[in-house]
Amino acid sequence: MIKGLHHNAYRCRDSEETRKFYEDFLGLPLVHTLHIRETKTGRQTSVLHTFFQLDDGSCLAFFEVPDRPFDFKEQHDFDLHIALEVEPDALKAMLTKARAEGREVRGISDHHFIRSIYFRDPNGYVIELAAKVSGQESAMDPKQNRAREILNEWQVQKPRPTPAA
Repeated sequence: MIKGLHHNAYRCRDSEETRKFYEDFLGLPLVHTLHIRETKTGRQTSVLHTFFQLDDGSCLAFFEVPDRPFDFKEQHDFDLHIALEVEPDALKAMLTKARAEGREVRGISDHHFIRSIYFRDPNGYVIELAAKVSGQESAMDPKQNRAREILNEWQVQKPRPTPAA
């Protein structure tokens, strides 16, 4: 049975640049690095795998892979974003910190069950800091929030792409 998230792994452009963002700015400690010199198929390589730990013990991990091409691009929130939970007081503090460092930052956005701020990491990924709103716990309770019903309605009613002529 699945116990929880161990780590999510993403590509990075530069391990030290990524460390500065996740450890120095966000405060997630670098807890492990793994220099991979040979793949499981025996190919020689030089890859660095880094792990930054969240309070629950799970990690965000990154691969710097200089010998393999990767198309880094600024992600749109709807394509990919990494949402990290923080205490409500942390939103204003991180918003102030980001602005003081000259970082692009958006928010505070009120999503009713959470409030969020958004910025980009050095790799172009959107990072969301999300704080739960007290009294809105039912928003994540499928017995109360109609999650399955809303998904089923979406499947029937969602917009369909128009075939090309």
